[in-house]
Amino acid sequence: MALYLVGFAALHSILASLPAKRVARRYLGTKVDSWYPVLFVAVAVITIIPLVIMLIRSPGTVLYIIPYPWMWLFFLVQLLMGIATLRAFLDAPHRFLIRAQLAEHHSPDAFALGIKGIYCWVRDPFLLSGLILIWLTPFMTQNLFIIYIIASVYLFLGSLHWESRLLVQFREDYIAYKNSVPRMIPRGSKRWHKCRSTK
Repeated sequence: MALYLVGFAALHSILASLPAKRVARRYLGTKVDSWYPVLFVAVAVITIIPLVIMLIRSPGTVLYIIPYPWMWLFFLVQLLMGIATLRAFLDAPHRFLIRAQLAEHHSPDAFALGIKGIYCWVRDPFLLSGLILIWLTPFMTQNLFIIYIIASVYLFLGSLHWESRLLVQFREDYIAYKNSVPRMIPRGSKRWHKCRSTK
């Protein structure tokens, strides 16, 4: 299961990489912006199913089960994190456009940093919501624990890589933003002072 997750992470990383997107855009043209994210999500969902089946068939020793009614509180927080993840997509759709990711700085396809919504408080809401979604599962088994550790490391490394790409894409604007807003955990009044709508 651990090896399968590593393979899943490798495939996920390749599809998310700029070289893969350049190849897709070279051969399939500008329409790639509309269908590539759908393909990316579909591949992720399909390829994670075998891991889920393996965990159901061989969960390992049960480490703990959160009792009622606290179990429902865990489910509620997971639901809220799922909504926050959707909000993060809606607050920064330009970050996921292939033409924007591949554009040269200040080219017609480039976008302004345009911080708004949840990004005013944290730089990587996907890292925060991802960790909460997995670790607030109201039960834990031995194999699930191992999978969650690997997934957490992958999420953190992915966050570092994604931010390095944003630094290249937005340069000085992102450096100023990075120095002002925490990566994952909101801290009081630590909020982006230039919070505004996207381009």
